[in-house]
Amino acid sequence: MPNVFLESHHIKNLNFGFGQFNYHLIKGLHHINPSDFDITLHAKDLQKLKHEFGNDFKYKKYYSLRRYDALRIRKKYDLWHSMNQNTKIEPYHDIPYLLTIHNTSYIKDKTDYKDKKEHVLFQDKINRSTAITYISEYAKSSTHQFFDVPKVPEYVIHNGNPILEMTITDDYKAAYIPNRPFLFTIGEVKERKNFKSLIGLIKNLDDYHLIIAGKNSTSEAENIQALIDENQLNDRIKLVGKISESDKQFYYKNCAAFVFPSLREGFGLPVIEAMKFGKPTFISNNTSLPEIGGDLSFYWDHYDPEYMAEVFQKGMSTFENSKNQYIKQLKERANSFNWNDAAKAYIEVYRSLLK
Repeated sequence: MPNVFLESHHIKNLNFGFGQFNYHLIKGLHHINPSDFDITLHAKDLQKLKHEFGNDFKYKKYYSLRRYDALRIRKKYDLWHSMNQNTKIEPYHDIPYLLTIHNTSYIKDKTDYKDKKEHVLFQDKINRSTAITYISEYAKSSTHQFFDVPKVPEYVIHNGNPILEMTITDDYKAAYIPNRPFLFTIGEVKERKNFKSLIGLIKNLDDYHLIIAGKNSTSEAENIQALIDENQLNDRIKLVGKISESDKQFYYKNCAAFVFPSLREGFGLPVIEAMKFGKPTFISNNTSLPEIGGDLSFYWDHYDPEYMAEVFQKGMSTFENSKNQYIKQLKERANSFNWNDAAKAYIEVYRSLLK
């Protein structure tokens, strides 16, 4: 029986987008469980995966040394799926190769990037591809903008929403709870997330607090905390760091609105997570975010604090005036991003390449 190898070792990093993609796509593949080919998962903690997925998959232990040419995996699979664009684990044999591209967000200087090491490695992966999948139309268009893409089959398959249902009880309380209405955002605290623009927003919104969740052991987090201190906003803005799934759902459920001023996103998963809870979403009008937010989100075209506050206040007024209808439509849109549908689409791509 044909065997599809999923280079999925980023599944260990569930606090990041790549890890979330790997886990939820694999979970969707497990739910469908195709019978005409085998799937091999490549990961470090195989016991955890075996406990959850059992015999529906085959398994291959991940070792970092396999990134070196001489130590690559020698078994010849029928199809290799590189699930994350930055993995350095590559097949030893010349076999059908599917590459999933999430974003080109590492390109900051659009006039000087082609000779960068990470760009050269990325281009090499594209060159060896038999087919390419993208997580958004924006990911596809930006790839064509910055890379030489061969004439191979290309597919856009949107990510699903990992939050299928609320799992917290009505009396659940997060570790930190503000004492007035709050806005919520989440993501690794890096420059491209543009969380620092939210400090000016909060200064112009006296009635709200702000919670920023996500990895905060970064230089950008230090810069943001310094701005919070400088503006004497420690009682209104809190960097809570990495949070549990339960705390995340608590903040989505109880926030007044979700805010996401990111500068570069391949997809923007938190937007549809917030929509699942029927929350108004205020997001940047760039990269993939309009594609994901559709006509139900409110958009910032730039990040002047007074302008951002004006967009927010008008958006909240619009939301409140048709609240029940908005909540219904937001939840419907969130549900339209489904991991089982994504898994079905990937299975069809696998079948086309196995032929």
